[in-house]
Amino acid sequence: MQKIEKQIGVGAVEIGDTERRYINDVLDTGRLSYGPYLKRFEREFAAAHDMRYAVMVNSGTSALEMAVACLKEVYNWQDGDEVLCPAVTFVATSNVIVQNNLKPVYVDVDPRTYNINPEKIEEKITPRTKAIMVVHLFGQPAEMDKVMALAQKHNLRVIEDSCETMFAKFNGKSVGSFGDIGCFSTYVAHLLVTGVGGLAVTDNPKYAEILRSLANHGRDNIYISIDDDKGKTGTELGEVISRRFNFIRRGYSYRVTELEGALGCAQLERHIPMIAKRKENGAYFNEYLSQFSEHVQLPATAPGADHVFMMFPIVIKQDSPVKKSELTQFLEEHNIETRDMLPLINQPYIRSLQGDLEAQYPIAKWVNNNGFYIASHYMLTPHEREYIVAVFGEFFASMSK
Repeated sequence: MQKIEKQIGVGAVEIGDTERRYINDVLDTGRLSYGPYLKRFEREFAAAHDMRYAVMVNSGTSALEMAVACLKEVYNWQDGDEVLCPAVTFVATSNVIVQNNLKPVYVDVDPRTYNINPEKIEEKITPRTKAIMVVHLFGQPAEMDKVMALAQKHNLRVIEDSCETMFAKFNGKSVGSFGDIGCFSTYVAHLLVTGVGGLAVTDNPKYAEILRSLANHGRDNIYISIDDDKGKTGTELGEVISRRFNFIRRGYSYRVTELEGALGCAQLERHIPMIAKRKENGAYFNEYLSQFSEHVQLPATAPGADHVFMMFPIVIKQDSPVKKSELTQFLEEHNIETRDMLPLINQPYIRSLQGDLEAQYPIAKWVNNNGFYIASHYMLTPHEREYIVAVFGEFFASMSK
């Protein structure tokens, strides 16, 4: 087997003719602040997820932080109140709760999908629990029917951290459209790529107004775009002038430029074939890596769920003699990039805040110690897929010698 010299990274982006045309249009007009491309991207992205409003900001993390701040304001949550979230997720999920002076309370995950386990949620609810932050991990929706039933039973708000999952449905309903606010990321290597970026989507006009204000330093929404005073005269213009430098809440500077909006519009135009290719890659790896199922657990798709395979997660089985470090190093030495499967509760920062929690979360501990992921992005070539399977084969063959 001849080694591929160029690394097969976990993410990739293709900048096509449409992206270049839209970017050049922005540069030609000289309009870099919030304008027609961002407004179009927000409108079309919201519609693609069956929602009325979207606010684009500089990251999925920022979108999540604003979502928590918005609901905290509307429902008068107090510092120290609790938000449930899964014990396996990117650290930003927990960070945004802490940054809003709230307490993250972790819930163990499903051993097959790695999403939050609905059967473990209720035992974590206390009188101070105010919300559930669900994460749709690795490209697959969580079991939102069960989550929403629990939220309704206990009068909890729901935030969907969908930074790793776009254009996927659960029981025919889009991710991001179940809860109060859904949050997405368009960072490098994500499903749509704008370089930096994220979106918060909602059907609630009050939430949408607060989210947009939060993204713009807490500004009065009467003046968010430089177009907001255009064409106005008399009393209406006077009202804008008198209020356009009002800041009505503590906010953030989370804005992006028309350049990100232009990239988003172009990427959105071809998202259907891009997602289809990811699904094809996921199916390919599930088929051809299954020969090693004695040692590794491949991703499962829950009933009623789509899986758009932002990445391809693999967990070494507990009774296998394989060591994760040996397998991932072998893959990396053969230019196949790997990443840990988002360990959270064992992170030094989380330990410093909440102590050693892993014993309370046996599935998360297993995933932390044994899980990693490889690429399934739409730019993988047939040769690269075959090569990845062959490298796995070489590793497992070496074990029997």
